[in-house]
Amino acid sequence: MEQAAGCPAVGGSYPQKNAEILSSQYGINLFLAGLLLTFAWAVHAVGISKSHLLSYLITLMLIQLLWMLWYLCRSCTQRRLIRDKDTHAGARWLKCGITLFAVITLILDSFKIGYYIDFSNCLSPTEGIFPVTHAVHTILQVYFLWCHAKDVIQSFKTLERFGVIHSVFTNLLLWTNGVLTESKHQLNEHKERLITLGFGNITVVLDDHAPQCNCTTTTLCSIFSQGIYYLYPFNIEYHILASTMLYVLWKNIGRKVEHHQQNKTPFKFHGITVGMIFGLIVLTSTIAIVVVYLIQIGGSKIKSELALTMFYLHAIFVLALMCTAGIVALLIYRLEDRSLDNSKNPARKLDAELLVGTAAGSWLLSWGSILAIICAQGHPKYTWYNLPYSVLVIIEKYIQNLFIIESIHREQEKANDDIKTLRIVTISRGSTLSLTPLHKEIYNGRAARDSGDVPCLLKGSICGRENDGAGVHAKEETSQDNSLVMHSASDFSFYSRNSATNNKRRILKNIAAFLFLCNLSLWIPPAFGCRPEYDNGLEEIVFGFEPWIIVVNLAMPFSIFYRMHSAASLFEVNCKT
Repeated sequence: MEQAAGCPAVGGSYPQKNAEILSSQYGINLFLAGLLLTFAWAVHAVGISKSHLLSYLITLMLIQLLWMLWYLCRSCTQRRLIRDKDTHAGARWLKCGITLFAVITLILDSFKIGYYIDFSNCLSPTEGIFPVTHAVHTILQVYFLWCHAKDVIQSFKTLERFGVIHSVFTNLLLWTNGVLTESKHQLNEHKERLITLGFGNITVVLDDHAPQCNCTTTTLCSIFSQGIYYLYPFNIEYHILASTMLYVLWKNIGRKVEHHQQNKTPFKFHGITVGMIFGLIVLTSTIAIVVVYLIQIGGSKIKSELALTMFYLHAIFVLALMCTAGIVALLIYRLEDRSLDNSKNPARKLDAELLVGTAAGSWLLSWGSILAIICAQGHPKYTWYNLPYSVLVIIEKYIQNLFIIESIHREQEKANDDIKTLRIVTISRGSTLSLTPLHKEIYNGRAARDSGDVPCLLKGSICGRENDGAGVHAKEETSQDNSLVMHSASDFSFYSRNSATNNKRRILKNIAAFLFLCNLSLWIPPAFGCRPEYDNGLEEIVFGFEPWIIVVNLAMPFSIFYRMHSAASLFEVNCKT
């Protein structure tokens, strides 16, 4: 009978599992078709133009817009119903971050519209329709994520799986398109820099798909064309963040959520002054290094070599500090005895997988540089700095991943059960019971200093009783005094342990704040064109120009995303610590 009763429940899970498999396969095929179309346009395949690629992307965005509008309308009609929410998904700071990137993406779309208007005589109409559609898509998607990123969908589950996974891979294709466009621009500048450095045997010619007509307003065209490439890094981060948030929403469809109160973890500047100061110093110096690098590189051979040397020395120093901070944090964790939270959490699992997966991109580049240094016959002086830099990149990400993954899996520190249920009873000279107003008085020792009052902790029993006047025996008074002394010693011991815990917590918060700013700092150089993997030149000699450029173009987007994702994860770690 029990087996028969359980059969419907077990059988009912099969359609949902099949829907998950079917929707994932739909999304993968959608992505592969777009990926091949993007590649065909990039290599000038016969019969494939940019308008075909943009038409495909516009169609995907319109389908997603229709699905989001349907979901929002259905949610409005059912707003009185109590919906399950995943409290771990769609954190407020993550929503604020994606909103910032979305605003800059809208500026990018406006630049593209202006660029199309100036070159409208020779550009396809799809190049004007695409930024308009993308702007509408961005606005509605950000609103959707703000309102529904935490939803645990329990109705129309099969349809919703296809709608959400369609949105995930639409954003991934838009991310791929942005990465390719930005990489092509970086590659053209890279070729010019290599020629300046003396690597003049480059014969690869790359067409940047420039319009074959004159601009109507030369000044505006220059502003639009240059500004677009400086805004692409934010557009790239926007789409990858949107795809990860939507993926968590997809994983949560049909999930049974444990109903428990999640402790709010607001960000506070109090107690992290040291970490913020050192982090801001690193951030400021990194911005200065990037500005000097972009000005000097390509100017002459001497200036280019000095720019590369300056970059490597600065990066080595920062990475060494980050390694040290990460090791200190891990040592503190080893000294603590706190259990790990192994409950099912799609958002946390995705964070850990993305950290390791995207770190592989920079590890690939680092091992390529190490191998090039070992195998190369000639070594310009600046290339030797690349060796410690590459080694430190590998070690630093290894240590940082351990710190972040352990931090997000550690159970949040809770107040001691004795403190939660404590009752503070004072025995006054008047032989009456009274309750102290705050348990914090035990920490500060004020309760013990009050005239003749001594605090006691109740653990399911009465600590002190009222005296019955003349019926109190001397023996009872003696035992009561001994009990009070023991409680006072226990309170002092608890205060000492609490003080040590607070010191460790303060150190961990400062380390998280410092690493957060350092990761933001290390995101800036590759995102805005400061890429020694391109400009070093030694790797192209060993591996060949085209093979190494392919490796860099494949690995660099993951390396850039790793830094931004690490910064987001460290912000969460700082809030939870």
